[in-house]
Amino acid sequence: MSLNGKVAIVTGSGAGLGLAYAQELARQGASVVVNDVNDDVTNKAVESITAAGGKATGVTAPVGSTETAEKLVSAAVSEFGRLDILVNNAGILRDRSLLKMSDDDFDQVINVHLRGTFICVRAAFDYFKNNDVKGRIVTIGSPTGQRGNFGQTNYAAAKAGIVGMVRTWALEMKRAGVTVNAIIPVAATAMTETVPYFSAAIEADKAGEAMPDFFRKDLGFGTAADVAGLVAFLASDAAANISGQAIGVGGDRLQVWSHPEPVATEYRKGGWTYDAMESQGRELIENNLQDVGEQFLELPEELQPKA
Repeated sequence: MSLNGKVAIVTGSGAGLGLAYAQELARQGASVVVNDVNDDVTNKAVESITAAGGKATGVTAPVGSTETAEKLVSAAVSEFGRLDILVNNAGILRDRSLLKMSDDDFDQVINVHLRGTFICVRAAFDYFKNNDVKGRIVTIGSPTGQRGNFGQTNYAAAKAGIVGMVRTWALEMKRAGVTVNAIIPVAATAMTETVPYFSAAIEADKAGEAMPDFFRKDLGFGTAADVAGLVAFLASDAAANISGQAIGVGGDRLQVWSHPEPVATEYRKGGWTYDAMESQGRELIENNLQDVGEQFLELPEELQPKA
């Protein structure tokens, strides 16, 4: 087992994608600290790991505070003697279009996703550095953070911010031998269950059947288990040379996302005044406009949602 003797924290791991990550880490030999905001959910997740022969303990607490981050690190050390891996998965949704989004809608999502990731990573890296552990940190991004999505100002900001922090942390942690990466999962979740476009895939998954090839191959959309393998790999010694990356996975597809780079460059002696922008600059920009939002393929007729 590739993670034998390692100890991992997985935030937001009571159910869904987070639980799949925790279970896969345990299958690969890691002892796991499970985290959720509900005691029953936390305990059930722990039992699912221990019943399969793995090692796990639970911490029920909302991610976003220094206190919770310290509890998670303390639980790993007190229960299993060390910490090697942190997977930041905890998240919530408060979707609203801009004018309907309240301050609280925005703040809650930013607190759990962005601030929670920052605080948990800070606590884990402090432990890694002080104990000379060449740790592994995996954070969870989203296609929304890469390309935007209607009604998700808060979520897009948080997920884009997480990838930005990862690039910075990769520089800061390199000397300590700690790696940090973001994954961009595309999988069946509570959120995608409500989207008619994915209904044929969700129904197949719930029935214990393979998703249609259109979703797995053409769209790169799959199950939580399809994402868990990448998480466990990035947490392993085999991924020691991979850091600062955003890596997409879903269904049968694996992707490496590029860092933002200029797509066109032009220089003008004397700089870019308003008149210069109008006469020359506008053409450069308009000829290189970039897409926003996810671009979905047209569903085959047999996979169209039933009326």
